Amino acid sequence: MSGWEELEMLLDSPSSLTVTSNVRGTVKDKPNFKVDEDVSALKKAIEGIGTTEKTLIEVLTQRSNAQRQLIAKAYEKKTGRKLVDDLEGDTHGDFEDLLVALVTPTAVYDCQEVIKAIKGAGTTECTLTEIFASRSNKQIKALSEAYLAETGKALIHDLKSEVSGEYGKALLVLAEGKRDESTNVDAAKAKADAKALYEAGEKKWGTDEDKFIDILCHRSVPQLRQTLVEYKNISKKTLQESIESEMSGNIEALLVAVVKCVKTVPLYMAETLFKSMKGAGTTESTLTRIIVSRSEVDLMDIRAQYKKVFGFTLYSHLESEVSGSYGDALKHLCGQDE
Repeated sequence: MSGWEELEMLLDSPSSLTVTSNVRGTVKDKPNFKVDEDVSALKKAIEGIGTTEKTLIEVLTQRSNAQRQLIAKAYEKKTGRKLVDDLEGDTHGDFEDLLVALVTPTAVYDCQEVIKAIKGAGTTECTLTEIFASRSNKQIKALSEAYLAETGKALIHDLKSEVSGEYGKALLVLAEGKRDESTNVDAAKAKADAKALYEAGEKKWGTDEDKFIDILCHRSVPQLRQTLVEYKNISKKTLQESIESEMSGNIEALLVAVVKCVKTVPLYMAETLFKSMKGAGTTESTLTRIIVSRSEVDLMDIRAQYKKVFGFTLYSHLESEVSGSYGDALKHLCGQDE
């Protein structure tokens, strides 16, 4: 997998872990947005004989999440029914899941994905890893508040009973959303941290995972980027390669995801999307979650990385892997490369 090599170039590039404005999303506020027109169109599409999927796609994928919330409010006022209930009653399968995701407030959607991952038989660690490694403090805070509102329980409390071992320890640190946000880089500290990581992993018999967890889950993005450069100077291996050779299982996957997201969230997401469509069968739940949750954050950058690393566009890959209304809606959200 290429794309992870250029360490020095990272030092000044923006990070989706800290950026809060929607400049790199594919979905923006629709200019001249008329909520009543949208509500009428949706009402007609849902109440008519046979649901007009095309209208649902055109309206819901081409409005920002904030605008969809206004539509949902006005829809309920006009019809006395919740838009999400009507969508659930009138559409099915992956298409239904996608539309419901679109009309759900962003933080609530993240929270519902976390609930799905920890409920039921067995915990879906890969979902938890993807969410907690890639979200900013602000997003994690919003997710936690949504979780408390939805379940009446604290997120940290519920996670504690679902995840364990070193993986659980690292995930709980990330779920606190307390990563340092300072933009200043302390070069001496980066050197010291790199040395501590080297001594906790490669240099000793057995790995001191706690050291890795402490540094990787607490330090700021600019600080960690500098640490990655220093690490390579000491070790000749990248930190990612060291983690991959020293650890295994869920903790390896989580710390590698953290390192990748510190470098560039869009490339991490591009890879995860690619894996979800690779081989036999497509993991629709992953496709839906990433495309919806990144559509107003950095989907433009994910598209660019996709093309750079895999040699074809995300749009063309979606075209060959997903079909029907579900595929159409995803392609609308993704958008074609200029």
